[in-house]
Amino acid sequence: MKPKWNSTLYRFSKNPISVASVVVIVIFSLIAIAGYAITPDKTPYANEQHLEIAVKKPGFSVLMLKIYDKPQQKVGFFKNMLFGTASNSTNIPIYRYHKQGQQTIVETYTGDNPNDGQIITLNNNTKYEVVSNFYPLGTDRYGRCLLSQLMIGTRVSLSVGFIAILIAIIIGVSLGSIAGYFGGWIDNMIMWVINVVWSIPTILLVIAITFALGKGFWQVFVAVGLTMWVDIARMVRGQVMSLKEQEFVQAGKALGFSNTRIIVKHILPNVVGSVTVIIASNFATAILQEAGLSFLGIGVQPPMPSWGTMIKENYGYIILDAAYMAIIPGVAIMLLVLAFFMLGSGLRQAMEVKQ
Repeated sequence: MKPKWNSTLYRFSKNPISVASVVVIVIFSLIAIAGYAITPDKTPYANEQHLEIAVKKPGFSVLMLKIYDKPQQKVGFFKNMLFGTASNSTNIPIYRYHKQGQQTIVETYTGDNPNDGQIITLNNNTKYEVVSNFYPLGTDRYGRCLLSQLMIGTRVSLSVGFIAILIAIIIGVSLGSIAGYFGGWIDNMIMWVINVVWSIPTILLVIAITFALGKGFWQVFVAVGLTMWVDIARMVRGQVMSLKEQEFVQAGKALGFSNTRIIVKHILPNVVGSVTVIIASNFATAILQEAGLSFLGIGVQPPMPSWGTMIKENYGYIILDAAYMAIIPGVAIMLLVLAFFMLGSGLRQAMEVKQ
C-alpha cells in the first residue's frame, strides 16, 4: 500500500500562504548556499573589522584604500563560496586622496568630522587602489558589514535546523517504529525513555547537553537534535500501531516477509506524510533554539556569525538610534520560523482529505 502524493501536492499548491512560505524558504536557502559568492564582505566569517566606521546607518558608503601587501591566495570558486577568501590587502577607510609629485597623500577616515584624519604618504612603488565600499544595512559595533553577517548567519540557522532534524528523524523514526510494531516490554521500555526525556524542559535539556559537549558549531547540532526526536517517536509509534493491523501488513507476514522489510517498505512510507508535518514545525523550533543558545553565549561562537549572536551584540542599541541592528536579525528569524510553521500548517491541511 503506497500513499498518493499527487492530490496532496495539488491541494497544497492551491493554498497561497503555503506557496509563499515555500518561496521564503527557497530564498533563504539560496542565500545560504551561495554564501560568500554573493556577500559584500567575502572574508571568512564576513569578519573584516574597521572600528573607524562602526555603527553606521544603512546606505553608508566610504572610500577604502586597499594596499596590496599580502600574497595572493588562489582559491577555487566553490571553496570561496563555502569558506570565503582571506583578503590580500590591508584595507583602510579614508576621506580623500590626491597625488603630489611621486607620492600619493591619503587622509584616513576617523568619523563624521573631516580634516581630523591621519595623513599617510604612499610611494609610487606601493601597490594600492581606492574603491568605494557600500554598506546597504550599515555596519555593526565592530565596523563589519551587517548585510554580510546576516547572509552568512542564514547558513548557520538552516544548517542547525537541517542536521538537528536529521538526527531527530533517525532516532525518532527508529525508536517509534520499533515500539509501535513489536509492542510488549520493548514498547514499555522505549516509552519510559520517551516520557523521561519528555518531562525535562527542552531548553534546559539543550543547555545541559551543550555544557556536556562543549560550545561550538557542531555541538549545537547534536544538542538540538537530541531533544527533538521525542515528538517524532510518539507520532510514529501511534501510526505504526494503527497500520500494523491493516490487511497489507498481515499479507506481508503471511508471505514470510521479515519484520524489517514490513516496517521499512510497507509501514513507514505511509507515515512519511505525518512525519513531514512534524519536521516542518520542528525545523522552526530548531532555528529558535539555536538563536536562543547563541544569544545566551553557549551556541555558535564568534567570529562565526549567527542571528542570535547578532541580537546579543546589538540589543543595547535598541534604546539608541540604531535599533535596526538588533531588529533586522530578529525579523529574519521571525520570517524563517513563520515560513516553516506555515509550511507545516499547509501540509497538514493538504493531507486532511475529508476537509
